[in-house]
Amino acid sequence: MKLRRVMDGAVPAVQVAIAGGWVDVARALQGTQFATDAERALWCTDAIALLGAPAAVHRDMLERAARISPLTDDARVPVLPFAPRSFRDFMLYERHAIDAARGFVRTYMPRAWPLVRAWEATVGPPFPLLKPHALWSRQPIYYMGNHLAFAGDGDMSIPAYTQALDYELELGFVLSRDLMDASPAEAEAAIGGFVVVNDFSARDVQHAEMRSGFGPQKAKHFRNGLSAEIVSADEILPRWRDLTGFVRLNGELIAEPQTAGGRWSLGEAVAHVSRSERLFPGELFATGTLPGGSGIERGRLLEAGDEIEIGITGVGTLRNRIVAPARGS
Repeated sequence: MKLRRVMDGAVPAVQVAIAGGWVDVARALQGTQFATDAERALWCTDAIALLGAPAAVHRDMLERAARISPLTDDARVPVLPFAPRSFRDFMLYERHAIDAARGFVRTYMPRAWPLVRAWEATVGPPFPLLKPHALWSRQPIYYMGNHLAFAGDGDMSIPAYTQALDYELELGFVLSRDLMDASPAEAEAAIGGFVVVNDFSARDVQHAEMRSGFGPQKAKHFRNGLSAEIVSADEILPRWRDLTGFVRLNGELIAEPQTAGGRWSLGEAVAHVSRSERLFPGELFATGTLPGGSGIERGRLLEAGDEIEIGITGVGTLRNRIVAPARGS
């Protein structure tokens, strides 16, 4: 099941994908015996609440939607599929961590770079200090991002304080049930849907902030990208380790990152977060950058005028045009 939201005047309307088009959930739920009027009203405007509805509701809605002619030219502009209640970004991929660290050394530590290069040429990669902190192998690690800074397709203005804007392709997933002290299986069962996340980063600022020992701040909190569509967990969760993504820069395919190789399962990651901590529907998580899914790994950061398009097959896409900072900002 794939959902999106459009604005119907001042009120969001949830739509479900059917046969190459979209059907308003309000029409698909009209007359159903599986919901009260209050539940229908909620599910028509709140995609997360709809994803958390009983399976019988989903089956009945999809059967009814299949009998309705889908909209293929809806003039209403899609908005974010939901407003995240929080955002936690894991680092599940060691290969990205190592390759990004190598990129940081190459770019920001020019005196150390020859040593790293010589070591790896002689002994073999990776240079020991490029590997993640030992805590990474003992528990899922993550940072708390700015859940209020998400936006979809469109212009992305470079923050005035950075000369090193980067993209990061990530698989996002959102809860549709509350949790606390969950087992991995319980945590997986609470995942409602999947999205594509672009965790934009100011790399020059990030380098200094991370060396402070206090984690990312202005390097991360200015903007995140979120795909316009959300796909239900039943379609993605069983195969989340087998997905292929893509990165296109100015129309050129430059990378096809894979979701394989994560250190922890999504259930293990969310269960860890839920230890003595209550989690709620609408809380958003991301896997961390897929290996090869960022510019710092490739030595090519974003510039004004670039168009960056990222996506994950079966989940969604996100396209942003990079714009110079506003004068005087």
